[in-house]
Amino acid sequence: MLKIEDLPNLADAPLHSWLVTSIVTVLAVVLAIGVHWIGGRVLKRIARPYPLLSVILRYIDKPALFVLVIVLVELVWTEAPDTLRFILALRDGAAFALIGALTWLSVRSAAAIGEAIIQAHPLDSADNLQARRIHTQARVLARSVMIVIVIVGIGGALMTFPSVRQIGASLLASAGVAGLVAGIAARPVLGNLIAGLQIALSQPLRLDDVVVIQGEWGRIEEITSTYVTVRLWDQRRLIVPLQWFIENPFANWTKSSSQIIGTVFLHVDYRMPLTPLREELGRIVEQAPEWDRRVQVLQVTDATDRAMQLRVLVSSNDSGLNWDLRCRVREGLLVFVQTHYPQYLPRARAEVSAELEAVEGGTLDWMPKSAQAPASSTAAHSEADPVASRGERLESDPRAASARKASVADAVAATGQVSNQAKN
Repeated sequence: MLKIEDLPNLADAPLHSWLVTSIVTVLAVVLAIGVHWIGGRVLKRIARPYPLLSVILRYIDKPALFVLVIVLVELVWTEAPDTLRFILALRDGAAFALIGALTWLSVRSAAAIGEAIIQAHPLDSADNLQARRIHTQARVLARSVMIVIVIVGIGGALMTFPSVRQIGASLLASAGVAGLVAGIAARPVLGNLIAGLQIALSQPLRLDDVVVIQGEWGRIEEITSTYVTVRLWDQRRLIVPLQWFIENPFANWTKSSSQIIGTVFLHVDYRMPLTPLREELGRIVEQAPEWDRRVQVLQVTDATDRAMQLRVLVSSNDSGLNWDLRCRVREGLLVFVQTHYPQYLPRARAEVSAELEAVEGGTLDWMPKSAQAPASSTAAHSEADPVASRGERLESDPRAASARKASVADAVAATGQVSNQAKN
């Protein structure tokens, strides 16, 4: 038990007992917290006019506190004598914790720098191509740097233990084989990491780019260290590995510019005049806020057996506006044709003709030859054949022949009416 007469000895050797060491450790923690609080207040006041510096201070606030506390505690324990019980184990633990805190601080610093760069280049401008390029590079490179920092930090923390150092030294002898095995095992992870660096440097795609992947239209919403999130037009999310973009072709509508030209197809009758349609197209796009006044063209691009195909080209500043403009133009032209030229909508044509020969017992010229031949030419001329005898009796009756001619004339007249209706 501590007595009054022991205080002079404690003053001469203050850290030779756990009681004094604990008190000094607590005082060191309090001192670290106080220094962090005062320093944080001063730095935040200095950084108030600078938004980017304020972002960095906000990101590293807690990691800096842990680093400061661990550094002061480790200084206290380093001054303690080795004969103090458990002091060696505590020193190793403090070194391990210090490496972890420094790793955390480094990761947060990399993230803070990336976030500061992103905030310095907002995406809400009209032409945000350069901003999207910087966003993509900042995010991908920041994540890659953070991964490297974490790997180095874990390795450094493990090397603080003597047993791990011995294992690492023995593995260096077979580093070639170990590296080959590790490379094969971690091929997907390393492939995505390298693909992320390639995308950040060459930039085949960027954040907010409009892409078409295997028939799916969407925008690049997020680029991580392993995959890309594509926000589709119906608010679904398409998750694509980074390596896929390096190995497969895809369409990027905003690679060099967000401006785009859209198409609208219409089918009308051949008799439709094109000048009124072109005038109506000009009126529609002039009143459309989505049009950027670059392109508005109407052309005949195809002709089929039923109608001619019209293609309309209109331009906008981005794909979203262009979609709305295409719908506006399509609806406007359809309403114009329905209102002013409804007779020129696509229609089906058919023509049927027939003539009655001006001979007795006349036949239709479009009937087969076998149907035009008299029945007696292929039937036996005998009373024993009931079909032949019936045909002769019908031909010999003048009233029956007149009735047959009248029915044929009625059929021809009906056919003529159908032809006239089809022509009209």
